[in-house]
Amino acid sequence: MKRGLFFVVVLKALLMVLVVQAKPLSPTDSLVIRFANRTRLVIYGPDKASIQALSNYDLNKIVREMGMKLDSVSGGPTAISQDGGRFLKDTVLVVTQKKDGMTVIINGNTDSAKPYESQKDKNDQQDRQASERAKRRREGGNFDYGVSFGLNNFIQQSALPAYPEDGYDLQPLGSRYFALSVGAMPTIIRGKYASLKLYYGVELAWNNFMFEGNNIVEKTATGVAFPDAGRDLQKSKLTVCTIGVPVVPRVTFYNSDGRKVCHIGLGGYVNYRLDSYRKIKEADGSKNRLHSDYYLNNIRYGLVAHLGIRSFDFFVKYDLNPLFEVGKGPDLRTLTFGVGF
Repeated sequence: MKRGLFFVVVLKALLMVLVVQAKPLSPTDSLVIRFANRTRLVIYGPDKASIQALSNYDLNKIVREMGMKLDSVSGGPTAISQDGGRFLKDTVLVVTQKKDGMTVIINGNTDSAKPYESQKDKNDQQDRQASERAKRRREGGNFDYGVSFGLNNFIQQSALPAYPEDGYDLQPLGSRYFALSVGAMPTIIRGKYASLKLYYGVELAWNNFMFEGNNIVEKTATGVAFPDAGRDLQKSKLTVCTIGVPVVPRVTFYNSDGRKVCHIGLGGYVNYRLDSYRKIKEADGSKNRLHSDYYLNNIRYGLVAHLGIRSFDFFVKYDLNPLFEVGKGPDLRTLTFGVGF
């Protein structure tokens, strides 16, 4: 016996002789009919009147057509969609067979009618939406806002007798870096498993250099100095605020599903000094702040490397030019590393 004919015969027999249990999914808008063989018929309507209007439908004809359609498909997903004139003028019946079950959808011509969806259908839709968003991000061109946290350190290029190294030693955890950025990342070359992008933007950054012990920074007539304050201090630091433009080519890698795995990048930056000041916190908790240029170079430029894993972007920045003007301070380069979000 053909599968479609068998389906119709069994369903009619069950309708006539088996116990039918009706259970509403919600008070007025849907109905689930369960049969003894674990078959379920789901009917959805926007209100009670639409459920009561089922007498206008030729359900036997619907079942016969559904059986014939299923009989014509060997396996896998099955969809039946009939124009309104076949069963009712404004009705579309859709039956979808999936691995985890079957979804029955009846749509009317009212705006309030919504299809019955399984949780899997909703999850699939959310996955598709997330995939589209990820694809748009991969294609680039949209602006991206970020915040970065890190630590600073000095790299001495050459020792100068006037500036002994212990005069400007830094506290490793106290010398913090903070930055706000906005940028774009258009795609230059796109492949299935990798793409080449160019990140560029504007960055507002604060480099804090916190000194060990009781050393402070001072501006003298001949250059910058790092004398001992001669008293106990809670903290002493030099803060430099800059605005910069980073430009970083990136290579992004994807898995077989098209999802981003990681990215690596190497580029450069140019920063301009907006402000600088020293801040001293005395032993009694009082604070003192003094703004000055401290013979700092107004322009700083260097190299930056990126390593992105998921939503984290690890970075390392290294200044190629000295922090202070030549002959006015120690020959130092700034090394900064941290993570961006």
